[in-house]
Amino acid sequence: MDTHAFKVTHTDAEWRAKLTPEQYQVMRNHGTERPGSCALLHEHRQGTFACAGCDTPLFQSTLKFESGTGWPSFNDPLPGSVETTTDKSYGMVRTEVHCATCGSHLGHVFPDGPPPTGLRYCINGVALNFSPAA
Repeated sequence: MDTHAFKVTHTDAEWRAKLTPEQYQVMRNHGTERPGSCALLHEHRQGTFACAGCDTPLFQSTLKFESGTGWPSFNDPLPGSVETTTDKSYGMVRTEVHCATCGSHLGHVFPDGPPPTGLRYCINGVALNFSPAA
């Protein structure tokens, strides 16, 4: 992924200073948090989930659902907020989701979600910040 194509860029040292070690591992090294470990998994208030790396709004709480996977799941992102790439790691072919503004790895999208989109954006909670609606 060419980080120069993103509106928000940082050096590796700047990312390490900005993010917690777990966030850095997930968002910059394409890691995955332990399932069921994030506080946002059971966040049900109205509001917006944003990228922890650059604060770009990514998902509205109205499109969050309980997938039973152990990670926050959403039907659809906000328009233009995420991009996808093919991830062939771990002997699988998956669709990786990353922030369109800073390129941070967020999670993956799968075609097994509920209507109307049929998609499940399975997102690492450490890659998100939540802002409750006013």
